[in-house]
Amino acid sequence: MAFTTALSGLNAASNNLAVTGNNIANANTVGFKRSRSEFADVYASSIGGVSSTTPGAGVRVTNVAQLFNQGNLQFTENSLDIAISGEGFFTLAAAPNDQNNISYSRSGEFKLNKEGYVVNNQGKALLVYKPNGTQISDGFSTGVTQPIQISSIQGLPAATEKVEMKVNLDASEPVITLPFDKDDQNTYNTQTSATLYDSFGTSHTLTTYFVQQGVVGGNPTWRAYHSIDGDAVPLQNGDAYGELVFDADGQLQTPADGVFDLSDYAILPATGAKDLTINQMNYFGSTQVKEKFSVNELTQDGLPAGRLTGMDIDDEGIIFARFSNGGSTTLGKIALTRFPNPNGLSKMGDTTWGQSANSGEPIPGEAGANNFGIIQSGALEGSNVDLAAQLVNLIVAQQAYQANAETITTENTIIQTILNI
Repeated sequence: MAFTTALSGLNAASNNLAVTGNNIANANTVGFKRSRSEFADVYASSIGGVSSTTPGAGVRVTNVAQLFNQGNLQFTENSLDIAISGEGFFTLAAAPNDQNNISYSRSGEFKLNKEGYVVNNQGKALLVYKPNGTQISDGFSTGVTQPIQISSIQGLPAATEKVEMKVNLDASEPVITLPFDKDDQNTYNTQTSATLYDSFGTSHTLTTYFVQQGVVGGNPTWRAYHSIDGDAVPLQNGDAYGELVFDADGQLQTPADGVFDLSDYAILPATGAKDLTINQMNYFGSTQVKEKFSVNELTQDGLPAGRLTGMDIDDEGIIFARFSNGGSTTLGKIALTRFPNPNGLSKMGDTTWGQSANSGEPIPGEAGANNFGIIQSGALEGSNVDLAAQLVNLIVAQQAYQANAETITTENTIIQTILNI
């Protein structure tokens, strides 16, 4: 009996050594979770139960449990390195075109494959929630996951619809009474231009001409004429110009919101692009004081076509594509998954796990919500192995192995003594 008891101890100590050695071997494996051997004593029982004087029959390994406590974050400055700080797993498909075979991981070493999909080192595709539009405000379909293919993303152009121009008009400029003619500099005081874009991303030039009218109805008044690519563009109401009326402090008074709506501009020669519709030519915040004419702010919301220049991921897991035209678009939101019992997950190797009967059903979610951790881009979660503690465990396991081997040696000596009597 002592032989089998000691042999069970050797097996248990050997298992402990193997588990500890595996922890040490993976001390630098990204997303690795250390394990520990768990044991239970063994007693031989009968119908009458276990006697109070019955010696134990040894030990058995009941479980090799993984411990899912947080690993330290290691910052890499690579935007496709992603770490989860808190609870949850990345959701991975076996391949970009195979979402029926799902696994889960804490390793965030992602990169692009030759087709432009975001994958890990084993070619498994990172799954994200599908965006409902191009902006965060459009939301995400949290029940629909998909891989991300960067190569198919383009910086699409956007037609200009809004121009904001904050100017100062020089109060010392002379009043002009001549009929306005954009080709005659004597008929306007000053001018400025802005670049607009049509639906194809082609640039066009918007020019605004300012004409001093003097004091009209008790208030300083200017006229603003507009042209696009040299063609006059009246207001939507048919007026050839808009009037900018200032108060005694030089602040824009009329229009109160500073906005004029320009008539649609049909692009000539025709290219097939949509008409330019500047429905907000906004001068809000403009002034008239005795200082040289200046354009203090000038913005417009159009974009030319662009190429992909990079990706950004925020702490909620929203992935943005950045383009050379200054635009950006949302590509998706990283799909996280957690389990009622992560210790029950099936170990699949390559720092991945699979659902099992003991893990419970997967709970999908988003970073920062419903007990899920947050996303850290440009960082990796290191192994949670404490190397110093594992070396101590190694010594303890070695001593246990030697002690059980000594038990066998002692039992053998006793038997030999008995046989030699």
